[in-house]
Amino acid sequence: MNNKWMLLFILLAVTTQTFSQGKEQWDNLFNGKDLTGWKQLNGKAIYEVKNGEIIGTTVANEPNSFMVTEKDYGDFILELEYKVPQGMNSGIQFRSLSKPDYMNGRVHGYQFEVDPSDRAWTGGIYDEARRDWLYTLEYNPSAKTAFKKEEWNKIRLECIGTSLRTFVNGVPAAHVVDDVTLSGFIALQVHAIGKTDEPGKQIRWRNIRIQTKNLKPSPPDQVFVMNFIPNNVSDKEKSLGYSLLWDGKTSAGWRGAYKDKFPEKGWEIKEGTISVLKSAGAESENGGDIVSEKEFGAFDLQFEFKLTEGANSGLKYFVTESEGNKGSAIGLEYQILDDAKHPDAKQGVVGNRTLASLYDLIPSIKERRGQHKIGEWNYGRVIVYPDNRIEHWLNGYKVVEYQRGTPIYYALVARSKYAKYENFGMAEKGRILLQDHGDNVSFRSIKIKELK
Repeated sequence: MNNKWMLLFILLAVTTQTFSQGKEQWDNLFNGKDLTGWKQLNGKAIYEVKNGEIIGTTVANEPNSFMVTEKDYGDFILELEYKVPQGMNSGIQFRSLSKPDYMNGRVHGYQFEVDPSDRAWTGGIYDEARRDWLYTLEYNPSAKTAFKKEEWNKIRLECIGTSLRTFVNGVPAAHVVDDVTLSGFIALQVHAIGKTDEPGKQIRWRNIRIQTKNLKPSPPDQVFVMNFIPNNVSDKEKSLGYSLLWDGKTSAGWRGAYKDKFPEKGWEIKEGTISVLKSAGAESENGGDIVSEKEFGAFDLQFEFKLTEGANSGLKYFVTESEGNKGSAIGLEYQILDDAKHPDAKQGVVGNRTLASLYDLIPSIKERRGQHKIGEWNYGRVIVYPDNRIEHWLNGYKVVEYQRGTPIYYALVARSKYAKYENFGMAEKGRILLQDHGDNVSFRSIKIKELK
């Protein structure tokens, strides 16, 4: 072989090898013929294979049923198609587990939600038998229309490191950052049915394939990220403009309200949390409130908080410290309260002093599944838009919505305890405040994005 042909052969070989290495490599999770490589856990719904599909059928008086891969998967990209009848809730488990010492072997872990109801949360991320909702599609309402009722739908699920992303028919739906479970099985769920529901409804899955090598995530998008790693800002969040307002370690960036330094008592920074210490239960009589050194106008603020039994606190915004009052500094307040045990929940008007309410002005919507137990972490969010629309969020649910500066707003202020303060809550900018109400309450993962 002369040099010319040798060179051509080498170039062709290199080109072919490079193309092969760059090509996506998919493995079939389902062979289209039987359930080899799968096993059933928990309930006794019927799973069968017909015409290249796995068909799951509901059975009366059975709990959630799962057809589970025998193999565990850590980092992967999963694609499949499913078809579900109207009203039949379902899901695809991933990085999930079943252990004898956890709820008698109940399947638990992340779930890609399949929700054909009018709520339309298909593509949201649920934590089955563990933490409930991690990402409702209220965070990304534009994705609610991606699901096609009574038709075949294609999902894509990307689990790479701590990043969990979902797609419905090519539309980005949810993005969670979490490190609780980094590996586990994949499972197809047939949901339990109610006592009044007729058995025999069917969900179908087909074309189930997975990548586990040379994973390439989908291009970046603008979907909101819900990050459950304490005091962490992911690269995606940074690209969207978020940063920590509290560094998780020191008092940097914070000081006492009406003071020039951080309180010497009454607050504790320990193991990634900043906590109000228990005192006499009075307002700002121990360490006192703390405020951010920086002022903010329009912003998206996220924070986690944990209550002890009977505790009272609050997160305030548009705090100017111009009132010179005694007690807690003045500002619009996201109420933080044990509604069941603290008497303040019964004060005010129509519940406007309960958890996540705009304190003394607007009561929050009470979502049962958005109410975490005392002693568990809650995820709060306050969004102030440039046009003065404001939202309060609690554990994935929008529970308060209003607009400051409107006639309704001024009417609410006029009948509240803030009526004596001129232009209450109307400052162009203000500080963020964490309240000392004499009860033990902890905060972490306080992050903010300024809006324009």
